[in-house]
Amino acid sequence: MIVISRLRLDHAPALLAFEQENRAYFAASVPDRGDDYFAHFDVRHHGLLAEQRAGLHHFHLVEDGGGTVLGRVNLIDVAEGSAELGYRIAERAAGQGLATSAVRRVCALAAADYGLTRLRAATTVDNAASHAVLTRTGFEPTGEAVFDGRPGRLYTLGLSAPLH
Repeated sequence: MIVISRLRLDHAPALLAFEQENRAYFAASVPDRGDDYFAHFDVRHHGLLAEQRAGLHHFHLVEDGGGTVLGRVNLIDVAEGSAELGYRIAERAAGQGLATSAVRRVCALAAADYGLTRLRAATTVDNAASHAVLTRTGFEPTGEAVFDGRPGRLYTLGLSAPLH
């Protein structure tokens, strides 16, 4: 069973382990977080939780039934009914539909629980898996960009209020 939960203080050890175990895998498709991220993880974690409490971001962990972190799906820069979606799935869980499922579930939370009406996302052009997830979850390409010198694509998704 997959569980998606909002980031909490007690998630810190499992989240750090997830980021360390998958660092090289993530760096192959997105810019590396850098050594400073890991050296000051606890301070950063507390800061992210404060920003989440302030409503600036909504951070989510994707866990298996035993509490092992398999991914994260975040909504950042929340403003005027909009946010940017970003996600990371562990290498050992990639290619199994987890990213698509988790993104769908967080998009539903974005509309139902956070009152958002539009999401943005971006990925490098060479990240075929990310393009597939965004397309399968309803995001539409809206433009191009450059990320750390690599060509990228921008996406948006309009959200509807949930039916009650």
